[in-house]
Amino acid sequence: MTTLQIEGHPLRSILFLDAAKAFDRPNLQGFILSLIFLFAIDNINKNPDILPNITLGYHVYDSCVDVRLAAQRVLYLLSGPGKVIPNYSCSSHDRLVGIIGDHHSSTTIPAAQILGLYGYPQISYGATDHSLSDRRLYPHVFRTVQSQHVHNMVITKLLKHYGWTWVGILVSDDDAGENELQILTKYMREHGICVAFTIKLSEKNDYKDDEYEQISRSLQNPQVRVIIMSGSYSRHGTTLVTKYNSLFLDKTLILPPSWAFSEIIAERQFPPLNGSLTVDFLSEFFWGQEDLVKKHKTLPIIFHCDDFWINLDIIAGNKDKDSFVSFKRSKNSIMSTLPSLRNYLSSGVSPRVYDAVEILAKSLHEMFLYVKDKYQENSITGLIQHRRKLQRYIQMMKSSLDPMRPSYYFTDQGEALHPYKIMNWIFIDKTTHMDVRMVEVGNYTPWAISGQELYMNSQLITWKQTQEVPVSRCSDPCLPGSRKKAGKSIYTCCYDCVPCSEGEISNITDSENCMKCPSDEWPNEKRDRCLPKVIDFISYQNDTMASVFSFVSIFGCLVTGFIFGIFISYRDTPIVKANNRNLSYLLLFSILLSFLSVFLFLGRPSDVSCRLRETSFGVFFSVAVSSLLSKTIMVCVAFKSTKPGSSWRKWLNVKLPYTIVLLCSSIQVVICVIWLSISPPFQDLDTQSYPGKIIIQCNTGSDIWFYSMLGYLGFLAAVSFVLAFMVRTLPDTFNEAKYITFSMLLFCSVWIAMIPAYLSTTGKSMVAVEIFAVMASSAGLLGCVFFPKCFIILLKSEMNRKTDLLGKRKT
Repeated sequence: MTTLQIEGHPLRSILFLDAAKAFDRPNLQGFILSLIFLFAIDNINKNPDILPNITLGYHVYDSCVDVRLAAQRVLYLLSGPGKVIPNYSCSSHDRLVGIIGDHHSSTTIPAAQILGLYGYPQISYGATDHSLSDRRLYPHVFRTVQSQHVHNMVITKLLKHYGWTWVGILVSDDDAGENELQILTKYMREHGICVAFTIKLSEKNDYKDDEYEQISRSLQNPQVRVIIMSGSYSRHGTTLVTKYNSLFLDKTLILPPSWAFSEIIAERQFPPLNGSLTVDFLSEFFWGQEDLVKKHKTLPIIFHCDDFWINLDIIAGNKDKDSFVSFKRSKNSIMSTLPSLRNYLSSGVSPRVYDAVEILAKSLHEMFLYVKDKYQENSITGLIQHRRKLQRYIQMMKSSLDPMRPSYYFTDQGEALHPYKIMNWIFIDKTTHMDVRMVEVGNYTPWAISGQELYMNSQLITWKQTQEVPVSRCSDPCLPGSRKKAGKSIYTCCYDCVPCSEGEISNITDSENCMKCPSDEWPNEKRDRCLPKVIDFISYQNDTMASVFSFVSIFGCLVTGFIFGIFISYRDTPIVKANNRNLSYLLLFSILLSFLSVFLFLGRPSDVSCRLRETSFGVFFSVAVSSLLSKTIMVCVAFKSTKPGSSWRKWLNVKLPYTIVLLCSSIQVVICVIWLSISPPFQDLDTQSYPGKIIIQCNTGSDIWFYSMLGYLGFLAAVSFVLAFMVRTLPDTFNEAKYITFSMLLFCSVWIAMIPAYLSTTGKSMVAVEIFAVMASSAGLLGCVFFPKCFIILLKSEMNRKTDLLGKRKT
């Protein structure tokens, strides 16, 4: 603790130091921090710009990491010399300004609870308990560190960065360890990290056989390659690591701030810690260490902690560039030489002590100027009466008086916002001693952009036994294309990997769920990314089916054209003139158009082509069937009119067959026009029928009108079939009723068979069924009606003579 003096009247500022009462050794770090504290006081007293004409005094107390002793020291400080009397001070003038300390939360909290009753400010340089951030309970407590939540978050981010999801924890068996364990496991659960085992480090001198067997069984788990040290520093933790060294040969240890800069670890240099990672506040190099070493070549300090007195000497070495620390315990006069002083001066704690002293002094200076203006007669009294205002000045104060040094500000929770550094410990075995290198391999910046707070340079890290990043997982990672599935274990980190379902992908490792591809995309073979679906239709370029249909259609057109040419050439012959020559031409023309309509079914469908294809064959076939129907009706009328006095004679005129064709075809045209007006066919993308394909097809729009068109066509064909069947036996040399009967039978059979096939197929198959029906029915009409006539014209010319209407030959 420190004491301030103003014009001979000491204003005390107290520094608490943590000694290691439970350890059979003096607390070297406490001694070093006391030197830094004294050096800071000396620098401030010699600075004319800070507290002019005011001398800072001090007292130094050691809490010895004992809660009761820390409370006793505070009560002794408040009561003055003599017997401790709570809420009573024997001092004639209360000159206490503030307290610097303590290092650990366990001793800082009881001191804060007592000092808070009187409003004395307290600046801790190491307490990380989150409860101290509650400004309602501790408005007077400030810290040059951040709460344990932050460094536990850093550890969790570090685990997440390297994919360590199955880790062990060694935690001190005390309140600090319990609190940190709860915080750490909370953050780990949020980031999907599981705790394989937790070993509590009690204050026992040794472990029993059954306890060691349980610990050994946990540490021998080959899947756990990372172990986190948590809570306050425990000597039994280092004892466990040292005694059971073989269990830690392949384990990477992660040390929090309370462990990272323990003087015991730094001094003894435990080999199992080689390759470990430490997390600590990113404190600057102690600026005054060279001055401290050179100025105070010999600076004796008498240090007392119940059962021993220590005389500490700092000696500037001449043979080595570093200074050395020697100490002796007075009772038995044991002398020892300890490691380099610079290792301690540049540690994470030392700069924070120096900053705490500077903050308190500067805040006191600002407040003193305010009090001096308002209380000219008795500035000391004014300062004491307004000591509670000092908290506000501390809250607004920078952590550095030197403009060349970086400054940190206190947050609303009274914490100095610091970045964190991640160090890699590397032990180099030399002939006479073990050399320790601490390499900074990363950092954590709390105020950075979300997701970019942690930076790691893995190439600088020296790992244990291998140069590759260790793997600490319960289950192997699920590669892209698969997802995690809960296994039999209760831990979420122990799982199985299953491939993504059809139509889904995962493009990250250890994906919880698979993502469904958009409707126009499909997973690749590995199912780690979506690719555009293959567009499927009867293409002229890539589909053999299109070539076959095109060839057949063209061949059918050529045959139809050839027959057309024959009929034109022999247009005056009896067989062509029989049964209305013009109707034959119309029938051939409609068959030709039917063959050509096949090309509307080929290629990429569009709205226009869909509307043409679905209506064209209906209209073309209705004309063809109407022509056959007209032919059949005319044959029937002709024979009916041969009877004397028959009334059928009046129907034997040229207009009747054309009227029949026009009337029957017009009804089909009207059906198609209504269809196109109400719900026309359109291009449709079928993304569901075939995996990985988009079927571009024509949607009929209105199924009612589509089947109405087919139904009417079937009705015409049925009527033609019935009439043709009835007149098939009439005596006429060129009676084609029987051929019409066969053609209609074939036509109806094709379309009746087409309907179920059409309904049961999709995509190109459905289009192929339609094309086949069109070509088959066209070929059937052409073959059944015209092939026999062409046979007679070309090969049986003697039969192609003039005959009368009743089929009697003329001589």
